[in-house]
Amino acid sequence: MDRRIYAAAATAAVGMLALSGCATSAGGDGSGKDPVTFICSPQEDWCQVVAAQFTAATGYAANYVRLSGGEAVARLTATGDTPEFDAWFGGGAEGHLAAEQAGFIEAYDSPNADAIPAEYKDPDGLWTGVYVGALSFCSNTDILKEIGASAPASWADLLDPKFRSNIAMAHPGTSGTAYAALWSQVDLDGGDQDEALGYFRKLHSNILQYSKSGSAPGQMAGRGEVATGIIFAQDCQKFINEGFTNLTTTFPKEGAGYEVGAVSLIKNARNPEGAKAFIDWTLTAEAQDLAATVGSYSVPTNPDATITDDMVDLSKLNLLHFDIEAAGEARNQLTQRFDAEVAPAPKE
Repeated sequence: MDRRIYAAAATAAVGMLALSGCATSAGGDGSGKDPVTFICSPQEDWCQVVAAQFTAATGYAANYVRLSGGEAVARLTATGDTPEFDAWFGGGAEGHLAAEQAGFIEAYDSPNADAIPAEYKDPDGLWTGVYVGALSFCSNTDILKEIGASAPASWADLLDPKFRSNIAMAHPGTSGTAYAALWSQVDLDGGDQDEALGYFRKLHSNILQYSKSGSAPGQMAGRGEVATGIIFAQDCQKFINEGFTNLTTTFPKEGAGYEVGAVSLIKNARNPEGAKAFIDWTLTAEAQDLAATVGSYSVPTNPDATITDDMVDLSKLNLLHFDIEAAGEARNQLTQRFDAEVAPAPKE
C-alpha cells in the first residue's frame, strides 16, 4: 500500500482530531453517528492514520489524545466516573489492567478477538492485543566509538562506566516502554522488586535523562545526545528508516522484555457502541496493516496481518516470560517506588 495515500488521509482528518479530547456534536459530520474519542498511546503518525482510517471504514468521526501508558492512567484517574474517552488504543496491556483495577476499564469480548491468539488477550475481555513489541538497546555507532564501547548485548553491559551519562530511557511512571524495562528486571530477579530497583539505582549514574515518552531515547541516540536508548525495537527501526542510519539495534542476552499493545473499553464511556465498533475494527488485519505504512514496525497480533522485513522475528529472540496480570497489579506501587528510590518523574 502506498503510504502517501494514508498520509493524505491522515492530513485530511486533522480537522477532526480534537487533541483536547473534546468530541464534536452528535452527527456533526453528517453520518448521524456520535463521534468516538480515544486515548492513543503509539507514536503520533500512527494515531493519525488510525483515526482517519477508522472514520473511512465505519463513518464514525474520531477524536484522540496522544498519551503514553502512565499518562493515560493518570488522565483516567483525574476524570474518574465521567471519562472524556470511549476507548484506549495501544500501550502495554499491564497499563490497561492497572486502569481496570482502578475502576476505569470494563470488559468487552469483541467478536473479532476470536482471531487473536490466546496469549495476546485477556480471558475475561478486559483487553485485547493489537501488536507486540520487544525491548531493545538502540545505539549510535558513532558515539559508541567515541566512548570506546561496543553495542550493549546485555543488561549488565549498561552498567559499564563507559556509559556514564550516555544512556537514555523513559520514566516507568509515565511510559509503558520504561515500565516494561523495569518489569524485565523484576522477572530476571525472580520477582524480587527490591533487587530490580537495586539494578536501576546502579544504572542511574549512566542515565543522562528520563524522558516522558518511551520512544524519545531512540531519537536522542540518533541525534548523538547519548550512546544508547532503551526502547522497543520497532521504534529504533522506525528512526533508522527515517534517516538515523548510524543507529543499531541489539537485544539483552539475559532476556528481552516485551509488551502486548492493547485496546480496551473505557468504563462509563459516552459512546460505548462507537467504542465497541472501534475495538472491533482495530483487531482486523486491515487495521493492523496500517502501522507499517507510517513506519511503526511492531508485530501485529492478527495472524492474517502482513509481516514485513522491518519487523522483529520474535521467535529468534530470548524473550522473558511476561506475566501481564502480575505486572499490572504491581504497576502503581512499583512505579511509585522507582520515583522515590531511583528518580523522580519528569515534569510538564
